[in-house]
Amino acid sequence: MINLEKAEIKEKIKEILAHYSGRKDELIPILNETQEKCRYLPLEAMEEISRFLRVSKSTVYGVATFYALFKLTPSGKKIIRACRGTACHVRGSPRIVNEIGKQLDIKPGETTKDLEYTMETIACFGSCALAPVMVIDKTVYGRMTPAKVREILSKGK
Repeated sequence: MINLEKAEIKEKIKEILAHYSGRKDELIPILNETQEKCRYLPLEAMEEISRFLRVSKSTVYGVATFYALFKLTPSGKKIIRACRGTACHVRGSPRIVNEIGKQLDIKPGETTKDLEYTMETIACFGSCALAPVMVIDKTVYGRMTPAKVREILSKGK
């Protein structure tokens, strides 16, 4: 299974790199596209990127770990983000985060064992009028309650 995964990763990277010329300034776009296709940045992918761009592995790893948007472990198919900004906090976002965690048996920053969901908290979505806010992928859910969390997540399972 591990060899198949490595072969799959190499094939995806090969497809991605085919669209680039090998300039060092392409590193971030390549990392973005890799993460989009693989749902994280596998070590094998970063090694291939390093070879392609003719930069050290530590350069690729350094960029991948510097930016918070890059993940070095697999993310779930669906990303659930809960706002922890002031308006959301005052209106109950800690209860929303707790309910998401209870329903999925994960904490913020974790992914379910089946790789279906990853939960993240965000400083602010800028949707304060809808507080507390939860976003699943690109769908915004406002005025959340623990009951609404249960209802939404039960539909997704």
